[in-house]
Amino acid sequence: MQKRFTMKDEGFTCAVCGENVGLLGYTARDHCPRCLSSVHLDNFPGDREADCGALLTPIGLEKGKKDWKIVYRCTGCSTVKRNKAAADDDMDLLIKLSAGSG
Repeated sequence: MQKRFTMKDEGFTCAVCGENVGLLGYTARDHCPRCLSSVHLDNFPGDREADCGALLTPIGLEKGKKDWKIVYRCTGCSTVKRNKAAADDDMDLLIKLSAGSG
């Protein structure tokens, strides 16, 4: 099992809202910019080795060293994960998460 970032900038159809999500272009796309939902695919960013496959629900927002991180809880295994917020994420949803009303 690797423990470093693997670049996986892939498009997908969001399992929650149905948005057709395209490539991000500057880093890996790992969540829907419309509803901020994700899927538990990785143990470490980009490895696609997680056995879970359940939805990751956004539950909060944290300030990182250089960026904002969306905090997720997996609906399958309850793992808590953090992913970088993207430039095209829905700002209203990010504000709600930062206020604790995600």
